[in-house]
Amino acid sequence: MFDKEMMQEIAAVAREMGVPAAALAAVAHIESGLRVHAMVEGRNEPLIRFEGHYFDRRLTGAKREQARAERLAAPNAGAIANPGSQAARWNLLGRAAAIDHKAAHESVSWGIGQVMGAHWAWLGYGSVDALVAEARAGLRGQLRLMSRFIERSGLADALRRQDWAAFARGYNGPAYRRNAYDTKLADAYARYSRTYAIDLSPSPAGTAREAHRPLDGAAAGRDANRTKPARPAKAPPGGLLARLLRHLL
Repeated sequence: MFDKEMMQEIAAVAREMGVPAAALAAVAHIESGLRVHAMVEGRNEPLIRFEGHYFDRRLTGAKREQARAERLAAPNAGAIANPGSQAARWNLLGRAAAIDHKAAHESVSWGIGQVMGAHWAWLGYGSVDALVAEARAGLRGQLRLMSRFIERSGLADALRRQDWAAFARGYNGPAYRRNAYDTKLADAYARYSRTYAIDLSPSPAGTAREAHRPLDGAAAGRDANRTKPARPAKAPPGGLLARLLRHLL
């Protein structure tokens, strides 16, 4: 997808939410470098990150023992390292799904906003597979998933006000300052405010310039200590998204 087309898609979803397009773009940039897909065995798939401690919590008995033995699950966050490539992460997910499909897909953060599959019921999806299908539906599906999480968590108002500390606390967790998540959001917002200040009307194919630098994998170096979003109507199961420890603005 051309860069301008992506910005237009983000703007369309931002209008539906009533938030600045630059603010929504900033969140997506921090979470995924605005990468929508990675090539996995010849097909485009959303960026993922597998959380072994989530998987461990969702298993019992022989399944948990098998997952731990295969180095797919552990009680402590960060104990199961994610491979650097998305293809290897999808392979990791496949191995976990062979043990327990539902638990494995709940234990992954999905797409441009890196939303945990564990939140499927809280976000109003009929199943974790429905949430995954949304993430696999392309940029608009991933934006819908991210915007649903932001609105359900009561964080849209913080984006409207550019209250980065409040948003970071809800989206990244109470340890957000450790990763300078709020500062990175503010910097990204300034960058994308300039992007949206230019003409983003449709242009002939091939004329848009690539301006986004992908990050090395989906939301690398996450804060796994977060447990719930700010001001939710009802707390979701498990923790929230885990976050970046580095920023490539």
